[in-house]
Amino acid sequence: MAAPHTAKSSSKSSSKTGAAKKTAAKASASSSSAEDAIKLLTHDHREVEKLFKSFQDAKSDASKQKLAEQICLELKVHTQIEEEIFYPAAGRAIEDEEMIDEAIVEHASAKKLIAEIETMRAGQDMFDAKVKVLCEQVDHHVKEEEKELFPECRKAGLDLEGLGERLQQRKMELMNKMTGGRAGAH
Repeated sequence: MAAPHTAKSSSKSSSKTGAAKKTAAKASASSSSAEDAIKLLTHDHREVEKLFKSFQDAKSDASKQKLAEQICLELKVHTQIEEEIFYPAAGRAIEDEEMIDEAIVEHASAKKLIAEIETMRAGQDMFDAKVKVLCEQVDHHVKEEEKELFPECRKAGLDLEGLGERLQQRKMELMNKMTGGRAGAH
């Protein structure tokens, strides 16, 4: 009688072990996908696109103000981590330096618009227009990065996981700094 009980226990035990392995595999997969620099940056792109869409759909000035502030924060952090970490690594790995230079110029233009938006309040003349133009600039920039720069970086064999870890760490530092420590694990 002990043998069937042991077999049953063993079956339950291996079932639990299998479930634990699946959970660990999922955690590892999501962890490794978050560590890939291009996946991290692409995820940031999708998040900002959602914020812009929410801004376009917002009806109240209070909602627009909050969304514009979040858009500006996300973009300031994103551009800084790209300029500090990703672009220098990409510039060393790919042959097209002009692609990196153009991205930096596009960032400068976006930063100027962000600074203007940050001095304004929703409902003021030109507020919605400036956010809309920022959205258009970011959309153009994102398309170029995702269709041209990111594929070149993958082909060049960059250490995307190592870069991703550095990007994520710096992103968290900047979010905490810019929000006075109110930012969670973004």
